[in-house]
Amino acid sequence: MTTEKKTVHVREPLFHLAKRDNMSRPKALLIRLIAIVAGLLITCIFGYMIIGWTPYDILSTFREGTFGTSNRIWSLFESTAILLLLSLAVTPAFRMRFWNIGAEGQALVSCLVTGAVMMKLGDKVPNPVLILIALVSAVAVGALWALIPAVFKAFWNTNETLFTLMMNYVAAQITSYYVYIWSTPKGSGHVGVINQNTQAGWLTELAGQKYLLTILIAVVMTFISYIYLNYCKHGYEISVVGESEKTARYIGINVKTVILRTMIISGAICGLTGFLIVAGADHTFIKDSVGGLGFTAIMVSWLAKFNPIAMTFFAFLIAFLEKGAKEVTTQTRLDSSFASIVVGLVIFCIIGCEFFINYSIRFHKKEKKPAEAPPEPEAEPAEETEPENKPEAAEEEAQS
Repeated sequence: MTTEKKTVHVREPLFHLAKRDNMSRPKALLIRLIAIVAGLLITCIFGYMIIGWTPYDILSTFREGTFGTSNRIWSLFESTAILLLLSLAVTPAFRMRFWNIGAEGQALVSCLVTGAVMMKLGDKVPNPVLILIALVSAVAVGALWALIPAVFKAFWNTNETLFTLMMNYVAAQITSYYVYIWSTPKGSGHVGVINQNTQAGWLTELAGQKYLLTILIAVVMTFISYIYLNYCKHGYEISVVGESEKTARYIGINVKTVILRTMIISGAICGLTGFLIVAGADHTFIKDSVGGLGFTAIMVSWLAKFNPIAMTFFAFLIAFLEKGAKEVTTQTRLDSSFASIVVGLVIFCIIGCEFFINYSIRFHKKEKKPAEAPPEPEAEPAEETEPENKPEAAEEEAQS
């Protein structure tokens, strides 16, 4: 009984993904620029569908909302500086693979403490001393707020993502409580401008601009962070712990110390940012003083590949989009969420372009079947030779 073998034809996919080895920086930069242009183009199409404006109208409104006046220019750079500082704050922890999602809460409690110091000590100590006390208090509270999840991670290996995220809600509720307690008038839910008459605790204006000091601090902190992370021993230890904790322990690095130290630095920078928000820009505090920038900073740090210099560009881009979109909403009386949609569209395109930087799409080419060769002619059977008469040959041999 014979069994016939069935031939199974496997259908190969039309294309497959292949991991790229290394893409040159100019080519990767070009892809990111194309993604930004694509995001702006999608924004223009979205704006045309919603409000009927042409792309020229939308882009010109963006320019007017960001560079229309000198005050708007300074406000744009101040927003960039605040977002950049928060991005610098989360970067050391991210390099260590400690996912600090709590920059929002760490900055918010620092805003609360700065406002409390300005309110309680505004008429009791000289202004330089008041500013110094507020700065030290804000930095210390921010560092302490970040140290709490770091301790639990270092000693009990808790989930730092959930821990730092929950700390944001705790900070928001504490701030809401004290805003209600100190509100003016009572129960209004607004603290109001702190020390409006005396300006006690307000940062000094440089060259007649109240935002200039914040911008300069952000620039200095950017270079300090770059040097710290790339050329200092602590930065090297952060990178090793991020790559492998076992390797770090093997070469003699105290992993717990690195985690605690890095989170203290991260929280301290958030504390500095909260101090600048209250003492340098708003002169008050509310539940939304940080305004979600702590979460936006995570995107800035990730898009820049944890490079402090590259963060400057992405922080400026997001600040530009938010300011421009807010001007569009002001002129068209749209909901304020339009600005968030615009920023989200552009960031979505930038994140999407990372796929083409890291992977390539290779299409399957159909192989041509080789032509069938003609059948070879069958070989003729060799003629059989009759065997020799062996007895006769032996007899002849014997006679000779």
